[in-house]
Amino acid sequence: MHRLRSRPSIPNGIRAPLPVRGFGIGSRLDQPRRPPRTGRPPDDPEAPDDPGRALVTGNTHVVIVGGGFGGINVARTLLRHGGSRIRVTLIDRRNHHLFQPLLYQVATAGLSPADIATPIRAIFRGDPRIRVRLATATDVDLASRILTTDGGDVPYDHLVLACGATHAYFGHEEWEDRAPGLKTIEQATEIRRRVLTAFERAEFESDREERRRLLTFVIVGGGPTGVELAGALGELSRYTLTRDFRNIDPSSTRVILVEGGPRILPTFAPELSHKAARSLEKLGVTLWTETQVTQIDERHVHAGDEIVEAATVLWAAGVKASSLGEKLGVELDRAGRVRVAPDLSLPDHPEVFVIGDQARVELDGRPVPGIAPAAIQQGRHVAKNILHDLRDSPREVFEYHDHGIMATIGRATAVLQRGTLRLNGLVAWLIWGFIHILYLIGFRNRLLVFIQWTWSYFRHGRGARIITEPDWRLHGVHSPASTGRRHAPDDPGDPRKERS
Repeated sequence: MHRLRSRPSIPNGIRAPLPVRGFGIGSRLDQPRRPPRTGRPPDDPEAPDDPGRALVTGNTHVVIVGGGFGGINVARTLLRHGGSRIRVTLIDRRNHHLFQPLLYQVATAGLSPADIATPIRAIFRGDPRIRVRLATATDVDLASRILTTDGGDVPYDHLVLACGATHAYFGHEEWEDRAPGLKTIEQATEIRRRVLTAFERAEFESDREERRRLLTFVIVGGGPTGVELAGALGELSRYTLTRDFRNIDPSSTRVILVEGGPRILPTFAPELSHKAARSLEKLGVTLWTETQVTQIDERHVHAGDEIVEAATVLWAAGVKASSLGEKLGVELDRAGRVRVAPDLSLPDHPEVFVIGDQARVELDGRPVPGIAPAAIQQGRHVAKNILHDLRDSPREVFEYHDHGIMATIGRATAVLQRGTLRLNGLVAWLIWGFIHILYLIGFRNRLLVFIQWTWSYFRHGRGARIITEPDWRLHGVHSPASTGRRHAPDDPGDPRKERS
């Protein structure tokens, strides 16, 4: 068992004084307080004019990889309480913080990408102690304390890895093109394109069986993401699109949710799972539980004893941690997560922390769930321990506070569980909506999402029903087949599948 800088472990209940605001259901993600402007920012060891320069004496350089919930909250807490002793570099391969819990609404045309994404630079504008770097981390030299990126090396005093996770296809990576997951804006807009294009193609499809295939959607995975996708697709077809087409009845769409376990939402209490199942069935969703997907080809999904023809397949089953953890040379679990010490640091390297979906943090022998509140708590905890290091005070052991879990099923229905509290229906949906709006970063996004949801509630409208093509080149307004763009096999938007 390693020691944390030769400091004694801390008994539960003893805390070094650090006034960091706690996080609970309904708390806001406030921006860090901005320090007075002092003319020019502190020296940056990875600035373009001298990328290899040593760290400035008296300043602690904290490098954060990942601009998700965990990484953003590490930076905010450090900047709020670290004073002039802290310099932060935040690295992400994208320039925005993404509110992933609402990504399914982009995929089903309920919201636009900009409604749930905020530029990282805008979050920290005006604070000279932080630099945002658009790059991809590729390796870590633990001995030299250097992070390698595709844009050069970055030295650090403390390193925080909050790189998140991607979907796991359990050895069938060839399914990814056919069945995209839902982790990025690009994936969400691609799913939206496939879904809406399927309806457009079905409108002018004369073959009855082909039309049925186009209007069949299969979702693999009965967790919150799969359930929310299925509910949104059911609502889209039964309510939003009912009067938009002339040759097809969108309400005849088949939405099939496939779950390998005995019930959907397995992390919820059984009674909530059953209520969620009934709500989905009212939206026309077909549930296949205790069913394993064994094959996905160009036209079919093989699930248990069933073979279903479907033009659109979506993947919401299983995740694996970022591959950067493999570069650390430490023990990983089956999902590729790093097993961290009680203070969330890397064993034998207390200057390196791993949080969020990339870390395996156990509570009573079970891993802490990979949800936003857990990542936020971990991010704030890591920042507190870095500040303890600066004060030469003992670190704290991470304690996860369970604030509950939620999932929504279409319009005005949700399930909520917190401790012994069980809620479902409209009340749970209102709480779900209130909390998600508060979690969003920025007043603009909160306002836009509230307006969109209000409109959708009363009018069943989905204003983001825009089909965007993956190829940005304009090859002819009236000849999409001439674009030469690449599509996944049997993509409903593939012009090669058009019939004359």
